[in-house]
Amino acid sequence: MSFIMSSLGKADKQVLTEILQRRFALLNDIEKVKKELKETEEEIIQIDRGKTIEKDQLRHGIKKFNNHPTAGIDFLVEVGRLERTPHNIAKFLFETSSLNKTSLGIYLGDGNDFAIEVLNEFGQLHDFTGQSLDVALRRFLISFRLPGEAQKIDRMMECFASRYCDCNQNVFQNRDTCYILSFAIIMMNTSLHNPSVKEKPTAEQFISMNRGVNNGEDLPEQMLRNLFEGIKQEPFKIPQEDTVDNTFFNPDLEGWLLKQGGRYKTWKKRWFVLVGNCLYYFEYPSDKEPKGIIPLQNLDVREVVDQRKVNCFEIFIPVTGQSQMIKAAKTTGGRMHEGRHSTYIMSAPTVKERSDWIRGIR
Repeated sequence: MSFIMSSLGKADKQVLTEILQRRFALLNDIEKVKKELKETEEEIIQIDRGKTIEKDQLRHGIKKFNNHPTAGIDFLVEVGRLERTPHNIAKFLFETSSLNKTSLGIYLGDGNDFAIEVLNEFGQLHDFTGQSLDVALRRFLISFRLPGEAQKIDRMMECFASRYCDCNQNVFQNRDTCYILSFAIIMMNTSLHNPSVKEKPTAEQFISMNRGVNNGEDLPEQMLRNLFEGIKQEPFKIPQEDTVDNTFFNPDLEGWLLKQGGRYKTWKKRWFVLVGNCLYYFEYPSDKEPKGIIPLQNLDVREVVDQRKVNCFEIFIPVTGQSQMIKAAKTTGGRMHEGRHSTYIMSAPTVKERSDWIRGIR
């Protein structure tokens, strides 16, 4: 470079110096952009990681709620996914479709002061404006499973009657009328559609049993007849009692692991649950049915090294000789079939978690 510079004239030297200075400045700018891009990428990764953690916490909280309602709410409050206010919890119960209907009824029917406030807020989230009583009652009772205890049913029907009258202020003279008539509708639904009831009631009997319920006065006959015909033509679709599977509620160990595929060696994140001598894995913690089942009888586990993943361990058949397939099962497209693994290789988030899984499986 010094030889080239010495052979140049003064003007050329000036031009070359300016070129070199611009080049140096450009390189500095490039390095700054690279640094900013790296920082932005790290921020995006942190945001995505935060969103993933939030989703995992929510799914885990829903699973807990479906098995033990109070424990599920406590967990979601503890991790910051819920505020412990009646309105916030009621909104969560009203909007979360994956909640167990039986567990919903258990939580809303609790007799403590806070649960009653949640129930009232839950009722306020329903809009019954302009709806006939039977249509509104159908909507209310499909949102959870009505518990069997009389006191709980009483509180829930009072909640419904109060909300219905708020939305339709000129239908009944008071809320007690709505409350009594709602119970009469439920009883009539049972009598009309229960196969064990041989003598079915008539519209006249329904009208007769509700005389004087409107603060001592009769309700319009046509209104009662319409209610009766609506119930007769279409029975209430009250949610069936959910079969709450407690198999996975008190596991020996549970957590996220990366699992290597059998035929295609791709890695997928799965929620693993160890119960006794069986390992289950799910797509999400809130799932009711596992994606796969690995019976651990006659299998062993050990640490392994993988070039792409950290903290790996392997479940394998501890025999030498001919390769064998592990007797496991997985679901694809809703159908259960035999897995195609001679070994299972998993990657844990930390060294400690790998040790916990190895110890638990052994």
